[in-house]
Amino acid sequence: MTVNAPRILVLRAAGINCDHETAAAVTLAGGHAELVHINRLAEGTVDLKHYAGLIIPGGFSYGDHLGAGKLLAVDLIYRLGSALERFIADGHPVLGICNGFQVLVKAGLLGLEDSPQQEPAITLTTNQSGHYECRWVRLVAPLGQQCIFLRDISAPFELPVGHGEGRLVAGVASLVRLEQQGQIALRYVDRADQPTLHYPANPNGAAGAIAGVSNRRGNVLGLMPHPDRAFLPQLHPDWVRNKQRRQGDGLPIFRNMVQYAASLS
Repeated sequence: MTVNAPRILVLRAAGINCDHETAAAVTLAGGHAELVHINRLAEGTVDLKHYAGLIIPGGFSYGDHLGAGKLLAVDLIYRLGSALERFIADGHPVLGICNGFQVLVKAGLLGLEDSPQQEPAITLTTNQSGHYECRWVRLVAPLGQQCIFLRDISAPFELPVGHGEGRLVAGVASLVRLEQQGQIALRYVDRADQPTLHYPANPNGAAGAIAGVSNRRGNVLGLMPHPDRAFLPQLHPDWVRNKQRRQGDGLPIFRNMVQYAASLS
């Protein structure tokens, strides 16, 4: 952590189990990570406005009862809705990983609706394979995406996935709109680095091979793969064979977040 490092709030809640590695990645990227339980925010002992960024980590929030991320999304909107909306409107970066991506979608925090009364343009549902998927996948950030978390990340890279409900579903019109607005932040690609709908390169059957979505401004990102499980080069399965890796493929996402958060102060 550097002097005057931006404070990044790493949210804790029942069932979230990737908070410590997420905080470690933020620290390595130069930020000051603080693990904060949602109850402390709700009761007012911690105020979101004192932080430069927010991360909703992966896990099984509230046991994924009623669907992955649904209960945490309801909790966030009911208890912190206006504060979160102001936080995002002020340009602060918000990152949702795996279960956290599901929370962002279900809470309407990615700006995928034309009005507050509408359902999100996309949803995340059960993997097409019908079972939990846990493996490394190859990804690319498409040309035209506006996400601050993916600045200067042009080459394909690899992250692990670990989810049972990660398949992005959307209608054709919604997919076209996401494309036109530069909100498709990440796509699953095959060994030829081409976006693919085919298993296992696309681990869940996501429409448009979409692995991550941002809001239109680019300061909110939700993605199914785990950069928090790939922030060190030693975490990659080919580390012993390929020691030329100087950093984990997930670290630039956190570094971009920290640098952007620092620029806001």
